[in-house]
Amino acid sequence: MSGSSSAPCRSIPAGTDLHDVRWLRSSYSTGANNCVETARPPAGPWAGLLAVRDSKVPAGPALLFSPESWARFTAAVHRG
Repeated sequence: MSGSSSAPCRSIPAGTDLHDVRWLRSSYSTGANNCVETARPPAGPWAGLLAVRDSKVPAGPALLFSPESWARFTAAVHRG
């Protein structure tokens, strides 16, 4: 990605304990657990970022997004 101004991808490894994090499930989630959950770590190295994980694998890894990146991603999804 030569010349790209985007920040490098970041993720939280599986097994990392996010203390004091409240995970929220999408309002579009069904009872089949086929959605994502988001959380905003309040402190530590991930403070200010949005963590996103698979609701079927809560102990698995989470992806980290800046608020701006997440807003652009969800806007693109809505546009199709």
